[in-house]
Amino acid sequence: MTTPTALAEWHRLVRERDAAGLPALLDDDAVFHSPVVHTPQRGRALAAAYLGAAFQVFFDDSFRYVRETVAADHAVLEFAVTLDGVEVNGVDIISWNAAGRITEFKVMIRPLKAIQLIHQKMAAMLQARQGGAG
Repeated sequence: MTTPTALAEWHRLVRERDAAGLPALLDDDAVFHSPVVHTPQRGRALAAAYLGAAFQVFFDDSFRYVRETVAADHAVLEFAVTLDGVEVNGVDIISWNAAGRITEFKVMIRPLKAIQLIHQKMAAMLQARQGGAG
C-alpha cells in the first residue's frame, strides 16, 4: 500500500519541522483533539495553532514515530519523545478526506507526569503565540 498523500505530507512537515505548512494540509473544518484541553478545537485556524504549538514543544532530536498503522482514510502513529527528562509516549490519530486534507487530529499521551508536563508547555506556548504576558 502506498502512503496516502496527507500522511506523506504530515511526515514531511514533521521531518522538516515546517509548521508553516500546516494550514495547507488541514481541511477548513479540521478538528483537533488535545490530550490536555477538554473541548475539541474546531476549524483550520485553531487546529493549526495547536499543532504549531505542538511542533515547538514536541519536535526535538529525541522525537520519533515508533509504530504506524495506516488505513485508506486514517492512521495511528505511536510516538516517543523525552522532554525535560520525562519519557513521553503517545499516539497521533489522523483522519483525512479524499482531497488529501486532514479532517481530524487526536493526540493521546501517557503517563500522567507526561500529560502534566505537556499541559504546562503547551499552555505557555499558546499564550506566547497569542501575545500574552506570562
